[in-house]
Amino acid sequence: MTSVQIGLTIPQGWLDEFHTDNPYEQFLFSKNIALAAEHLGFDAGYVYDHFVSHPSNNSTKTFFEAYTLLSAISSITSKLRIGQIVTSNSFRHPSLLAKMTSTLDAISNGRLEFGIGAGWFGYEYDSYGYKFDDLVTRVEQLDESIKIIKKMWQNQKSNFKGKHYSIKNAICDPKPIQRPHPPIMIGGAGKSLMKVAARHATRYNHPFGTPEILEEKIKLLKENCKLVKRNYDEIENSVLLRILVGKDSDDVKNIISKLKKKNESIAEFIIRSTDSIAVGTPDEVSNYLQQYQKIGINYFIVNFIGLSKSLEMMSLFSRKVRPTLK
Repeated sequence: MTSVQIGLTIPQGWLDEFHTDNPYEQFLFSKNIALAAEHLGFDAGYVYDHFVSHPSNNSTKTFFEAYTLLSAISSITSKLRIGQIVTSNSFRHPSLLAKMTSTLDAISNGRLEFGIGAGWFGYEYDSYGYKFDDLVTRVEQLDESIKIIKKMWQNQKSNFKGKHYSIKNAICDPKPIQRPHPPIMIGGAGKSLMKVAARHATRYNHPFGTPEILEEKIKLLKENCKLVKRNYDEIENSVLLRILVGKDSDDVKNIISKLKKKNESIAEFIIRSTDSIAVGTPDEVSNYLQQYQKIGINYFIVNFIGLSKSLEMMSLFSRKVRPTLK
């Protein structure tokens, strides 16, 4: 039987409700989440690889860079695996990314979960001066990038000349501790990404989406595995989900009341959020996650919504939801 694994996103200002004008106070919150996650037995902690917060999150001023934050988290934890959900390939040359990730795997003693995708948030490309190529080009770049990274992780010297990238006698030391290399989690919703995932992924991560949508994505991934002659069983499936769980219905309503729009009713919030947030009591959230298990997904990356400094939601999920996912 496949064991259930639960990762969570570490708040950094992407979709989170904890806001402060003090960046260090924001970091302490992120740090406490990571420490609590390790204590509660979560398997991994992930950060979003963006430069600015989500377009819907207008009030957040502080947003931490992914790899800098992960380096800090790696030094205060010892068991929690760490990763990106997911790295935008366009932001760093693959040779630099190989060096950064191998270093992170080394300093974390082999705990890196390497998440990577083709990128999608055009605003941050433009605002930070990166060229936002068309999707076909970005997927081609992703494919070449992963080839380079795997070479540099494993070879003494690496060479590659492609359409978009090239390296010559590139040395990457230290090498990652994990052998043959850290897990490669390819994430994204686009169909064009599937062939890259079929070719390279240790895990394919489906961002949000209902079980019905993900069931179709899994079928598409299986078809692409056949095209590239890869055994589909070598690839694990995971899903990124927003979670709002309360002790009872009154607690759920109380949390929602602090999150909903000013003129929005609680019922309207739930209807608006149904496809992207698992909302409810522990039993209700558990029943929803079990629908993903029925289609073969046993790795969940949860983004808690309405998480307060008390961290009660994390503890509640760990005590009342996780044990039901068998």
